[in-house]
Amino acid sequence: MFETLKAQPADKILSLMAAYRADPRDDKVDLGVGVYKNADGQTPIMRAVKAAEKKLWEVEDTKSYTGLAGDTGYHDVMRNLILGDAVSPDQVAAAATPGGTGAIRQGLELIKMASPQATIWLSAPTWPNHPSIIKYLGMPMAEYRYFDADTRGVDFGGMLTDLDQAKAGDIVLLHGCCHNPTGANLTASQWQEVADFLKAKQLIPFVDIAYQGFGDGLDADAFGVRHLAKTQPEMLVAASCSKNFGIYRERAGVLMAISQDPAKTALNQGTVAFLNRQNFSFPPDHGARLVTLVLNDAELRTDWLNELEDIRTGMLGLRQQLSDALRKRTNSDKFDFIAQHRGMFSRLGATEAQVEAMRESHGIYMVSDSRLNIAGLNAQSVPILADAIVAAGV
Repeated sequence: MFETLKAQPADKILSLMAAYRADPRDDKVDLGVGVYKNADGQTPIMRAVKAAEKKLWEVEDTKSYTGLAGDTGYHDVMRNLILGDAVSPDQVAAAATPGGTGAIRQGLELIKMASPQATIWLSAPTWPNHPSIIKYLGMPMAEYRYFDADTRGVDFGGMLTDLDQAKAGDIVLLHGCCHNPTGANLTASQWQEVADFLKAKQLIPFVDIAYQGFGDGLDADAFGVRHLAKTQPEMLVAASCSKNFGIYRERAGVLMAISQDPAKTALNQGTVAFLNRQNFSFPPDHGARLVTLVLNDAELRTDWLNELEDIRTGMLGLRQQLSDALRKRTNSDKFDFIAQHRGMFSRLGATEAQVEAMRESHGIYMVSDSRLNIAGLNAQSVPILADAIVAAGV
């Protein structure tokens, strides 16, 4: 059996990590891996999460399974965090998953079960795991224009033109905020226009929201998903706690199926529980339990909110520093888009050759499509990156 297996393509980011580790230069800069790092290059455990772990250690009295869909208390806090009062609880079915990737996978499994002929429409570009999983599942997919390589903003006209080719019942996968890999986001008015468009075309939104709180704030970052929840007959949401709670290795995610008809919620809830059973039976609980403790404890929640705000504003500060450094070096506003983007990532618009030149000459490690992790920067590395960008002729 094993002799029939074929080698799979190497993961570009993992390969980049290996090359970075092998580079002996002291001033090398890692902007490839999609995790938050502080000014010391560390991914710290958030204070509130550490306190919740201590509390959990003191009160937890069993390691028995949770329900197939996970703990209902976790469902409640995640529904409130993401959806607010956009919908009533009886309109939402939820299942805990192994991270946001698990939520995406379970959402796609649900689509394949309910509507196997539906095409999944993805932004161009999108997070590479989106098309990878869809292809693996053998589902139809197509792309809609999203990123304008000239302005480094959203090609909104192209987006709607392409989605006009979609058929009723197709799925439109949208990034809830902090678009990965570009950092270019829809405005509030564009979200409203997208909602009207989807409803008129009878298209079903599937929102991937992995960076809530990293862009313009928790509520502002949830504007799009909440507006869709209010206006669409049905939709799916996949969420991750990896970034905004810093619990990457705990794999805490959630899938939500939302319907304007509460009568469908019981069926939806049974379906997402069934899908969990088929793929991994019971979901992991440790990270979900920590999130629940933090969000239900007023003191821990306040501390978490304060630290999350420090992280968010710190990244905005780094964006502004890099934008200012490039404006000074180029005497132009060509790179002002970096300060306008939101979240951990921006796409520079550099060619693969320019990315390679920055790596060879300045030790700058970013993904070959020129996606850079803003959180990988600090005050010392910003001028190094700015010099590399200018020298490479980006």
